[in-house]
Amino acid sequence: MIVGVDEVGRGCWFGPVFAAAVSLRDSAAQELSILGLTDSKALSPRRRAALVPEIEARATCWALGQGSAREVDTKGIRVATELAMLRALQRLPQPPELVLVDGVLTLRPWAGPQRTIVRGDSQEASIAAASVLAKEARDALIRRLAQRFPGYGLERHAGYGTAQHRAALLASGPTPMHRHTFLTKLFRGV
Repeated sequence: MIVGVDEVGRGCWFGPVFAAAVSLRDSAAQELSILGLTDSKALSPRRRAALVPEIEARATCWALGQGSAREVDTKGIRVATELAMLRALQRLPQPPELVLVDGVLTLRPWAGPQRTIVRGDSQEASIAAASVLAKEARDALIRRLAQRFPGYGLERHAGYGTAQHRAALLASGPTPMHRHTFLTKLFRGV
């Protein structure tokens, strides 16, 4: 079983980093490609949402994992990202024979075989599928959290560092779900 992993939310100021792990047979990868599967960043929100049930139905298996904002603050973004990927892989029904990791950095906590692929989310269907599932799951969580933390505009920017988010932070301060280590420059001199 070959599994692609990818993460989303690495550069956000708010919330967890999400990862997904997806295994696809060649036939499923071809079908999803015909349906327009590619890197989640290249897809419209509507197209991404439409692909989720298609991926879930065709995947041999898939799973999600996350690294919390607290883990980002205490362990760093790379470790939190690795934890999210590792948690996704550990939730699969069986360990993969090979993990395909998007990017140039290996997944240090993974003891099994792995291969990094630069721009893997636009070259490998399993990584692209992982990017779509992770993005949609994280965005759904952030929309729910936007109701719990109104006034930050989370439903619009998903926790990324926009002018609106900056203004809300300066006016109201960070929530417990913000990545405080990402905000040190913002609050310096305030």
